Parts: sequence; C-alpha cells; structure tokens
Amino acid sequence: MKAFEEYVELAHQAHGHICAGQILGLRLALHGLELLGIEDPTGRDRKRLVTYVEIDRCATDAVAVVTGCRLGKRALKFRDFGKVAATFVDLASGRAVRVAARDSSKDLARRLYPEIANKNQQQMKAYREMADEDLFSHQWVQVRVLPEDLPGWKGEKAVCAQCGETINFRREVVRDGRTLCRACAGESYYAPAEKESSQ
Repeated sequence: MKAFEEYVELAHQAHGHICAGQILGLRLALHGLELLGIEDPTGRDRKRLVTYVEIDRCATDAVAVVTGCRLGKRALKFRDFGKVAATFVDLASGRAVRVAARDSSKDLARRLYPEIANKNQQQMKAYREMADEDLFSHQWVQVRVLPEDLPGWKGEKAVCAQCGETINFRREVVRDGRTLCRACAGESYYAPAEKESSQ
C-alpha cells in the first residue's frame, strides 16, 4: 500500500479536486482491503479483487484509485443504492466485506473541529484522523459473482432481433422466443428524440 498522501494526490488527479468525499472514499477502500488482507491491489493482488460501489459520487472515484478496480476492466461494479458504501470481494478466497460510511462521522467532525467554519474543510481534516470504527461499519457478506461478470470473461454474443445491435456478457432478454437487448425489451434509459438535435 502507498502512503495516504500519495493516494490523496492520485485521487486529486483522477477526480479533479480533493473534498471530504474523496478522503472518505480513500479511507473506506483502505479499510476494506485491510479487512480482506489485500496488500497490493494494483500490483500482485490486482486480479483478486472485484469491488461493488453503491453511489456515483466523489467517494467512488477514490475507491477506484485505491483498489485499481475500473468499470472498463470489469472489476468495478456500480449498484445505484445511493449509499456511501462498497463491497470488496476477494476472488481468490471467496471472502467479501461490505464497508459503509457512518453518517454520525459528520457530527463527530463538527465536534472535533468546531473552529473550522467550512463543512468540507472540517470533514476533510477530521476524516483523515478519525478511527476506522468512527467512520465506518462493516459486515462480512457473501457475493455471488457470476462467470459473465468476472474480469476477462469472454463468451458468446447475441444479436437483438429488433435493433440488430450486439449484446455482450449474457445481458440479452428472451421475450416470446425472441432475443432482445434490454432497451428493446422495455428497460431503456433513453427514448428516441422527436427530431435530430442541433447546436
């Protein structure tokens, strides 16, 4: 593991600024890896780890910096639960731990540094110093990582019978005997525009 300030600098580069959420995310990931006994997540242990994050905010970028897990490597998984939490899965041992930020840490930060008026600055300072048990709760969990969700998995592809686009990683849906992508099956997050967008 690197020194904490090295992670802060890497998080700054990756995220564009440092904030309380970044400090919290760094600490959260370091705590999770420590609980699992993973010491070199971006080196010799890099293929052992899959991480599930539960929020798309600052802390997630920091978790990615510490763990080396990335969406494009299929080692970082996003589940939109709206919580500052992450589950770290050791693929080698099958062990998994979920670490969640305690909301009470904000109150503790206020009590520790009442002289700092800026809430972000106050939390950044406190989150660097607070004990793990004051910042986080953790729970040992079981996570079933399907073969098609593993980093590096390659499998057959399907083609949507409606739009003709290729579907990877067994994400197709079969309806009335037709193979469809999730969008054509009614799970789309987008809708066709009425007219072409222009500048």
